[in-house]
Amino acid sequence: MDKQSHLLVCISAHGFGHVAQTAPVLNALHARMPDLRITIRSMASMEHLRSRIHVPFDYVREGSDIGMLMSSALDVNVKASADAYQQVHRDWGSRVMREASALREFSPDFVLSNVGYLPLAGANRAGIPCAAMSSLNWADIYAHYGAGISGTHHITTQMLVAYNSAEVFLSLTPGMPMNDLYHRQVIGPIAEVRQSRRGEINNRLNMHPDEKLVLVSLGGITGRLPTERWPRLPGVRWLVPADWRSMHPDAFVLESLEMPFGDVLASVDALVCKPGYGSFVEAACAGVPVLYGSRADWPETAALTQWLAEHAISREVSRLALESGDFATALEAVLNQTKPQPVAPTGIAEAVDWLEKRLRV
Repeated sequence: MDKQSHLLVCISAHGFGHVAQTAPVLNALHARMPDLRITIRSMASMEHLRSRIHVPFDYVREGSDIGMLMSSALDVNVKASADAYQQVHRDWGSRVMREASALREFSPDFVLSNVGYLPLAGANRAGIPCAAMSSLNWADIYAHYGAGISGTHHITTQMLVAYNSAEVFLSLTPGMPMNDLYHRQVIGPIAEVRQSRRGEINNRLNMHPDEKLVLVSLGGITGRLPTERWPRLPGVRWLVPADWRSMHPDAFVLESLEMPFGDVLASVDALVCKPGYGSFVEAACAGVPVLYGSRADWPETAALTQWLAEHAISREVSRLALESGDFATALEAVLNQTKPQPVAPTGIAEAVDWLEKRLRV
């Protein structure tokens, strides 16, 4: 490179999955281009970003990405989401102009979005090359929930125009079909692969090697599972987030391990979660069985669960079972199956190949 290139990365804070998809790519891209300057623009916390992105970056706590507004970790608040999108698109042209002005202030050579569409529209207006990368897009998500709501088609059309202004949409496997995206390029799975530290964890938690350790996570969406209602299962211990304040006698606090999430995931016997890209793909790449609650209304679920069934040990349970803890039989089934070969996160190199080539132009 004749000069230091500047990559501006806009990351949705709707759950941890968008950071989980982006971080391995930035880590690998920096290894290839150590002089690359990276700026992260996101409402995700600096603490969480630092836990995933292991290379130098500047941080701007800003976000233009609504995602979907949630009433719980599993439930979309459709009315609140529709109201928010209608507000954003009420004067869309002016909003795009303001975004273009904001992006010019960063002076980037390239903008990568996962997966807000306003940064793409703003970059296009400002004459800054840009790309998108994700397993979903908000146009298809909003069209699903906004069906029958006045103004939905007009809004989703503007969203799709923004997405299609990108040079490429790197569509991760597994992911939604996204047939309305003109520049879609399908690439492999993306996940951070870490090493098991089970022996260290057993010592720290004073666990017997024969005991099963199960990680419980909702992927960064605000909410909790009522683990205090769950029955005690012989030989099973749980790892739960600290802010759940679980009173279950067999539960340990996840943060007490003071380990990266990926290390913990690679060390457990199973993961209990909701359907989500980060949870499913990271577990499959670590060879960890997955027990997940039903989430039929989320448009991405079908693609995720089908892929997981083909590449990992998994079992779906009802939402009621997940909340009550009535899933002992399903958990025993996934714990007792022979583990398949872990999935290779081939999408990292594919995304880096595309970005490196483009940034060196």
